[in-house]
Amino acid sequence: MKTRTLLLSIALCLPDGLLLGQGLPAGAWPTYAGDYSQRRYSTLRQIDQTNVRHLTLAWVRRLTAGPDAGEGSWFGPPPGPPAITGGVAEQPVTMPGATSGSPRLSGSILQVNGILYVSSPDNAWAMDALDGHVLWHYWWKSRGGIHIGNRGMAMYGDWLYFETPDDYLVSLDAKTGQERWHKEIADFSQQYFSTTAPVVVGDHVLVGTGDDLDAPGFLQAFDPKTGDLQWKFYTVPMNKGDPGLETWASLDAARHGGAQVWIPGSYDPATQLYIFGTGNPTPAYTARLRAPGDAHTNLYTCSVVAVNVNTGKMAWYYQTSPNDTHDWDATQAPVLFDGMFAGKPRKMTMQASRNGYGRRLAGIARQRRRDELESAELRSPGGTVVRRAARDLRDVLPDG
Repeated sequence: MKTRTLLLSIALCLPDGLLLGQGLPAGAWPTYAGDYSQRRYSTLRQIDQTNVRHLTLAWVRRLTAGPDAGEGSWFGPPPGPPAITGGVAEQPVTMPGATSGSPRLSGSILQVNGILYVSSPDNAWAMDALDGHVLWHYWWKSRGGIHIGNRGMAMYGDWLYFETPDDYLVSLDAKTGQERWHKEIADFSQQYFSTTAPVVVGDHVLVGTGDDLDAPGFLQAFDPKTGDLQWKFYTVPMNKGDPGLETWASLDAARHGGAQVWIPGSYDPATQLYIFGTGNPTPAYTARLRAPGDAHTNLYTCSVVAVNVNTGKMAWYYQTSPNDTHDWDATQAPVLFDGMFAGKPRKMTMQASRNGYGRRLAGIARQRRRDELESAELRSPGGTVVRRAARDLRDVLPDG
């Protein structure tokens, strides 16, 4: 049986290419996906289909993790400077690829003004893009945690931000690699681990975390200058009276319900909404403990969620896999785009969900007016109504 992909489209406004207030030059790649749209598209034109075949290797740089890095290369510039050490652990955990050896470079590499900013678990580097020589190397003394990878850094002026596996947000001086501050962002004793790339929007550094234990997910905003917490949005109900609590078996089940935020989202400047996906409910494969009835859909797990970046308040959501029992989280980055729906041009976002329902699906799950929303439906290519959008969203959208 073929696995098919669900594409979810939600009406909104498309942002411009530059990050807010940064005034970056064309061709810069200052955030996880290049810009807020998550399209990962570069407007550079010097390399195209006519000349790409003439490209050849310019340099190779071998990076080494840990305090005694001694970066070398197969050919090219000499080893880089000694590592700058940070961190809170008195006895840092020894971890191949983090404290020694070759790091796992699985994140998005930033490029601003000819400098590459590279990260791996517990490590960060600045490199000259022309010849690959290392300008500085920062190493974090870790308490441990799951070192599965690091998805990249964020940038705000001359400052960088990245997360550590043992749940710290670290800010560095982009020019020197010196640490500015670090802030704990999750309870390490609850088995949270942090891999995602932060996203800077205006005066907010947005960060998420991951956890394989039965712990609540959340998105947080920190002040880029001081590191002070600005707001914290839980992705599951945490108190009596919270929206969505009726979709859980109990408050205790909701408080341990998961919905982690471990992939960066997109941002729409026109509405000031940060749009991101949430992970699966926990326990992942035992629905009876958290959702014994059909109405227990476990909000806001496996959902696309939009929050106001200034307040941390939810504006709307759409759940792709209610009462998930297959680890079908919806953390994939929502992509902003222009498209046609019902014969009209729309500003939308699209997410390739992991639930495999339908080969392709496009529709509207949020309109600017409530009366438009109530008539909106999501349909598969064959015409089957998948879900009436109003059923899921009508009660969480503001009037007007």
